[in-house]
Amino acid sequence: MIEVTHRYRFPAAHVLRSDRLSDAENEATYGLCANPNGHGHDYGVEVTVGGEVDPRSGRLCPPEALDAIFEERVASRFGHRMLNDDPAFAERVPTAENIARAVHERLEEPIAARCGARLVRVRVIETRNNSFVYGDPR
Repeated sequence: MIEVTHRYRFPAAHVLRSDRLSDAENEATYGLCANPNGHGHDYGVEVTVGGEVDPRSGRLCPPEALDAIFEERVASRFGHRMLNDDPAFAERVPTAENIARAVHERLEEPIAARCGARLVRVRVIETRNNSFVYGDPR
């Protein structure tokens, strides 16, 4: 088995705030990120797929196929948007942890269907100091 990682970016905004918490609890939990006006990030995303190399092409998944899947399923949906308004975050706060999970959920099936590969993990880089992995954390 081999693993291949591709890197992507998408800009988006969010507010870290839960309807289940009071204003004071939100501020205590999320600090400045609970500001109702929101703030944005230029998210980096690493998508790692794994599987067997196709003996004919010598590739696991054609890069253009993975690029198209990411564009269709993630960048066009989440890019340049307020993530709190997306149904993927109707029941969960759009923390970077939950963004990584949502991206994984959006990519898993199409990668398997188009590439015959397994989505191993998604890593979301929120800032130069913070990154979050959903899937196999190796």
